[in-house]
Amino acid sequence: MNIAILGAGAWGTALAVSLSSSHRLALWARDPELARTLVGERLNSRYLPEIELPPAVEPTGDFAHAVADAALLIVATPMSGLRETLRRVKSIDVPVVWACKGFEADSATLPHRMAAAELGAARVCGVLSGPSFAQEVARGQPTALTLASSDAIFARETARALHHSRLRIYYSTDVVGVEVGGAVKNVMAIATGICDGLNLGLNARAALITRGLAEITRLGMRLGGAAETFMGLTGAGDLILTCTGDLSRNRRVGLMLAGGKSLDHILVELGHVAEGVHSARAVQRLARETGVDMPITDGVCSVLFGGVSARDAVGQLLSRDPRSES
Repeated sequence: MNIAILGAGAWGTALAVSLSSSHRLALWARDPELARTLVGERLNSRYLPEIELPPAVEPTGDFAHAVADAALLIVATPMSGLRETLRRVKSIDVPVVWACKGFEADSATLPHRMAAAELGAARVCGVLSGPSFAQEVARGQPTALTLASSDAIFARETARALHHSRLRIYYSTDVVGVEVGGAVKNVMAIATGICDGLNLGLNARAALITRGLAEITRLGMRLGGAAETFMGLTGAGDLILTCTGDLSRNRRVGLMLAGGKSLDHILVELGHVAEGVHSARAVQRLARETGVDMPITDGVCSVLFGGVSARDAVGQLLSRDPRSES
């Protein structure tokens, strides 16, 4: 299959490298300088400096060339670039899968709603998500993801086409559940980073992850997701990885917040997009609009945007009255 991956950050590059074992890949970089580097050096020195591009991957800065012969488009931009990219592919009559996680910052819109608005409800689309660090995928370390689409046949057949021994692809029709799990876990990873940065211990981390999963599940089900999805790869799986893995950018944000660094300083030092920062306000907004109690999310927002110290935010969480676990 000819596949165009739109977005040459760490995740887009890692997917291109992994899928090149069975497919021909065009890897499109929006940034002309990055595109020149990819073409000239066969290396993404900005995002994955140790991974050489296989022969089956053709990097390019020419959008029209990238999509010309594609049978599948995979959008791997940050969430902030998804709507613009969807508009660019509107006239290209092939299925679209997005591999970004989060909500549109201004509107708190999930990706599938953006796709319906920009491409039309009849367009065959899907989301690819799950517990996955780009570096490990690019190195060929075993990873499992879920491809979800409202078109069950497309989800099944595309999952089978992309699946290989090092990248297991499961399929689902619960687009909402998969998207919510992938988005909200980034907010919980910031909270866990704060917990770890304050040296509150492994007991506290386990409690935070568990209660974070409860928040994700409550919001996801209120938005139309299925309960079982949140127990799977794109719920508990992605949450555990992002909250405990040292490669997690969102966890690093929390660690640095606990160390007293300002958000502006953290984002400059990070050098990569941390989607949890952009998603936190959207999650909080949706929780309030739908009447879902999300105290961990509120705590993260108070630290990120409300001037509350990390230690004080934790204290506020710990001082909450006891209640039923359900």
